[in-house]
Amino acid sequence: MAGPKINAERWSVVVSLVVAAAMATIALITVQRAGCEDPGRYVPTASGYELVGGCVEPGDLTIGTDVEPAPAPTPPRPDDHLPFRP
Repeated sequence: MAGPKINAERWSVVVSLVVAAAMATIALITVQRAGCEDPGRYVPTASGYELVGGCVEPGDLTIGTDVEPAPAPTPPRPDDHLPFRP
């Protein structure tokens, strides 16, 4: 072939840019079809920031009160394959 050769590094860059452009396009289409006219805004309050407006209603997010606590982590066992032991 008489044309210039494209090495793997250039293909990597080209593929990365194409994938990034596709993902950005999909994100824009998703946002446009979301159907939310008011994206909301964060307002500073005495206890921090609060989201005002937006498409999320208080009933959309449920927080369970009967959540069991996570079990305590078990201590790691000594590994005989490590080169340095305490």
